[in-house]
Amino acid sequence: MKNIKIYAFYLFISLLLSQLVNAQNKVGTPVLFNDGWAFHRGDITGGETAVTSNVAWKAIQLPHDWSIEGPFSEDWASATGYLPGGIGWYKKTFTVSKAWAGQQVYICFDGVYKNSEVWLNGHLLGKRPNGFIPFQYELSPYLNTKGINTLTVKADHSEFADSRWYTGSGIYRNVYLLVKNPVHIGLWDIAFTTPQVTTTKALINVKATVTNSTRNTANVNIKVNLLDAGGKIVAAAQKQIITKSGKNEVSFNSQLVSPKLWSAEHPDLYQLQVMVYRDGKLIDEVSQQAGIRSIRFDKDEGFFLNGKSTKIKGVCIHDDAGALGVAVPQEVWVRRLKTLKEGGVNAIRLSHNPHADYVYDLCDKMGFLVMDEAFDEWELGKNKWVKGWNVGTPSKDGYHEYFKEWADRDLGDMVLRARNHPSIIMWSIGNEIDYPNDPYSHEVLNTGTNPQIYGKGYLPDHPAASGLTTIARQLVKTVKAIDQSRPVTAALAGVVMSNEVGYPEELDIVGYNYQEYRYPEDHKKYPNRVIYGSENGMKKQAWSAVDSNAYISAQFLWTGIDYMGEAGKWPQRSNGAGLLDLAGFKKSEYYYRQSLWADKPMIYIAGREIAAKADSNSRGRRAIEPAWNWQADSKVRVVCYTNCQEAELFLNGKSLGRKKRNDAKDQIPSWDVDYQPGKLLVKGYNNGIEVSSNTINTAGSANQIKAIASQTSFKSNTKGLSQVEIQLTDAKGNPVFDADDELKVELSGPARLLGLESGSLSSHEDYQSDKRKALHGKLLAYLQTAGKAGKVEVTISGKNLKPATVWLTVQ
Repeated sequence: MKNIKIYAFYLFISLLLSQLVNAQNKVGTPVLFNDGWAFHRGDITGGETAVTSNVAWKAIQLPHDWSIEGPFSEDWASATGYLPGGIGWYKKTFTVSKAWAGQQVYICFDGVYKNSEVWLNGHLLGKRPNGFIPFQYELSPYLNTKGINTLTVKADHSEFADSRWYTGSGIYRNVYLLVKNPVHIGLWDIAFTTPQVTTTKALINVKATVTNSTRNTANVNIKVNLLDAGGKIVAAAQKQIITKSGKNEVSFNSQLVSPKLWSAEHPDLYQLQVMVYRDGKLIDEVSQQAGIRSIRFDKDEGFFLNGKSTKIKGVCIHDDAGALGVAVPQEVWVRRLKTLKEGGVNAIRLSHNPHADYVYDLCDKMGFLVMDEAFDEWELGKNKWVKGWNVGTPSKDGYHEYFKEWADRDLGDMVLRARNHPSIIMWSIGNEIDYPNDPYSHEVLNTGTNPQIYGKGYLPDHPAASGLTTIARQLVKTVKAIDQSRPVTAALAGVVMSNEVGYPEELDIVGYNYQEYRYPEDHKKYPNRVIYGSENGMKKQAWSAVDSNAYISAQFLWTGIDYMGEAGKWPQRSNGAGLLDLAGFKKSEYYYRQSLWADKPMIYIAGREIAAKADSNSRGRRAIEPAWNWQADSKVRVVCYTNCQEAELFLNGKSLGRKKRNDAKDQIPSWDVDYQPGKLLVKGYNNGIEVSSNTINTAGSANQIKAIASQTSFKSNTKGLSQVEIQLTDAKGNPVFDADDELKVELSGPARLLGLESGSLSSHEDYQSDKRKALHGKLLAYLQTAGKAGKVEVTISGKNLKPATVWLTVQ
């Protein structure tokens, strides 16, 4: 009886949703289809019909990642964060609108991890092994126009150790419903390019593929408009064409005078509208944001954006966000990208797979150059560590099992989906496919320097590296067939090996991972090769290799943000290589990078006991603390990260000396200080004028909780997200760096707690709980409104701590 009531509730919600979808849907525009789903963890016999009386279904909202629900266990794999895989089923019921009569209805998935199979009313619509690629199916042939329709999805992540990082499981990205006229423009069937761009004019080319699904020809009028930020049409074109049954390509050229050029500093965007009219009636419309810019890579002079020499200051990122797994709301990435931007970052490498659709939109809007990447392995599997990195016997499961059949289609769909984004400046066909001996090998590994290598020297029982070249040639061909406006690249780990077999010569530009020492030699030996840093460490000399060489245009740090998986031995379950932690809080490494990359004056201090062994590299910087609480008689090295010309340190009002940034090793001024409790202050000067400062106070015991919400006002027709930063302080309001109190977050009103994240790399606390221990005195709470009007009271409390209250208003 209970299951019947639950099913009736799902049915009511889905019917209501279908009415809302139909009411809001514009002509040919995708609408979110995330509500009203149910989930079952585990396999189901006959699950494709969802007619199962003895199976428990749980109401969920998409996007959804079941792996993050845990629990963490040593039984799973270190590579994927010691979190479970398995099989999961999803279902959704809905009815057909009268407005759909004679139309074509599609379901579009932005990503399902992995091995997804989709059925409508028991009819198999298709399968997609790749968990990162968007795909769509037509529902029309199997729709029940007079009753209930049941959509079911199976995701099979039984091979849980199938990646070198955390992937999550399930329908972890958005799902859309798309209703189209039989004569229409498909989801990715518009190509926008700007063949010529100057500050005075831009030539614009738009290619549209019109699909005529009928048996008869159709006379249609196609109009193209380009609108500026104010909604004014600044370029337009139209053509009358007769479409035959099938695909019909039509091309438009136009010119824009005095264009606003897209750049990292000024990411100006236009709106592209392509409309299809038949007999004077609008039957289809596609609207996308577009940018006008030119890009050029030069073998001797580096990268040029709109004709201006530009150094690419990039970071690599993965998909997850700690407590949320990979089901990450857009607002989370807005906060993260904004923080990275403030740190001087102007580029993002989407490692090592296509990311959620909205990430590309954000990079367009926020001004990030993007390296979009397809694969981490090709036809042979890499090592995926199960008991810790380079420990024990690795798993060989992974995408390579499907590569031969699916690679060209997956790569092609990646390019089709994202080709109109001005932020994308290169397509990558692979990451470290040439990792020495994992799996390819070559005799040259017995000689020279090989910074990244599995095993020792050449392994003759491993596949020959020559296989790389043939596959690379085919993948490059696949990209070029769709888009020739951007270079094709790959991130190489074994350059010394790849050079022997001609793999780099198949690429337009060649990424080097952690091999800055090879830049001068290879630039001289291969004078026509464009070289850049596709993955790099945090040390100053790695940046100097870019900053001091005109022919090296880029650095992509590993990594911008800590991420789940690629972990060491248990209990570590996440990787701490980032500038930001899992909660998006800034780490000390962030401030050093900001001192090298940002233009706005900044200064930051932190310290470590001199007795504590640490050097000036990235791991040493992870050991410093932004706190002024040490044992009596301690000798403390105070480290200063700044882009100011000079820095002066004060302890309790007394100057400890002024130092020039450029005189310090790695441009990091420091002072050795006899510890005294009180106030530590640093001032930054340019041309003798104070332009920045930073203060640390000695803190007492944790006494109270402070909380700041990223957003407090929401509309009732959306599910908004508020990210609440929680800080433990002493009675005077000073942050308490070593506080690790357990905090509880309670809500009343139309909202729910999505998760709590401390940034810990080894905590095994339940991510579904409303309690979590703070790390370094901080915690982040993700709160999602329910789409209903009302007041939401959020209370954060802890033992012997004054609580904090945050109010959210949903109008």
